[in-house]
Amino acid sequence: MKEPVRIVGAPVDYGANRRGVDMGPSAIRYAGLADELTNIGRDVVDDGDVRAPRPEERDPEVETLAAGSTLFLRETREVATRLADRVDRILADGALPLVLGGDHSVAIGSVVGSAREADVGAVWFDAHGDFNTPETSPSGNVHGMPLAALLGIGAFEDVEWANAAGLDASNVALVGLRDVDEAERAAIADSDVTAFTMSDIDARGISAVVADALDVATGGTDGIHVSLDLDWLDPREAPGVGTPVRGGVTYREAHAALEAVAESNCLRSLELVEVNPILDEHNETASLATELAASALGKRIL
Repeated sequence: MKEPVRIVGAPVDYGANRRGVDMGPSAIRYAGLADELTNIGRDVVDDGDVRAPRPEERDPEVETLAAGSTLFLRETREVATRLADRVDRILADGALPLVLGGDHSVAIGSVVGSAREADVGAVWFDAHGDFNTPETSPSGNVHGMPLAALLGIGAFEDVEWANAAGLDASNVALVGLRDVDEAERAAIADSDVTAFTMSDIDARGISAVVADALDVATGGTDGIHVSLDLDWLDPREAPGVGTPVRGGVTYREAHAALEAVAESNCLRSLELVEVNPILDEHNETASLATELAASALGKRIL
C-alpha cells in the first residue's frame, strides 16, 4: 500500500503582477483532486489551508536584504513557517504532503518542511529559474526567488527561515527552462544545480531528461521534493497561469515526466503552483493539475 496523501493549500498571491493565484488551491480542489487520487487507490485527507494574510490587508512593505529589496517578505515568511510546520507534521504521520499554491514562493515552506528530518533533493519543473535574489530581481517579487532562497544564495545566505532545508545544490535539477533573466543565467551557471532547458528536451526527449534529473535529485538523498509550476507546460495546454511562456512541454510530455517521478519510488513531497483561475478557460489548467498529480502518485494507462 502506498502512503496516504494529505492535501494542504497555501492560498498566497504575494509575487504576481496579475492577481488570482491565491484562488489556485480552491480551483484545483474543485477540479476533483481528491476524487482523482481516491480513484487510483490512495487514501486522501484534505488538511485545509494554512492561514495566509491577504495582500489587500497588508502594506506591501519593502524589506531590504543586502543590496536589494523584496515585496511582502514578512508575509512570505509567515506562510512559509506555517507551511513548513504542516508539511513536517504530515510526514511525521506517515503521509505524503501535497501542497497546492498559490504563487511559487510557497515552495520555501514546502521544502523546508520536507527536509526537517531528511536529506531531500528537488526536481523543479518550471519555465523559469526562480533563481533571482533581492539584489538581482527586477520586480522584488519573491515568487521569482524561492530556489535561490532555499539554497541561501546572495542576500538569502543569512535568512535562516528560508534556507533551513539545507538543500544541496548538487541534488537540485531544473527541468524545462525557457525564460531566464540574465542575472539568473549567470547564477545558475555558477552554482552546482543541474539545469535542463526546453532545447535539451527537444534534442533528447522528455524521458531521457527526466531520468537524468531524477538521478541528480536522488543521489545520496532520502527522497525528493517535486515542485510543479503549471507554466512549465505550453500555454495552449495550461492557459490559466500568471506568467505564461510559449514553447513549453506538451500534455503527454508532462504526464510522461510525472509518471517517471512515480516510478522512481522516491517522492517525498509534491506541490502544484501558479494556477490562476481568473486567467483560465473552463478550469482547464486546474483540471490538468489534478491529472498530473495523479500521474506523480501512481496513475497509469494500464
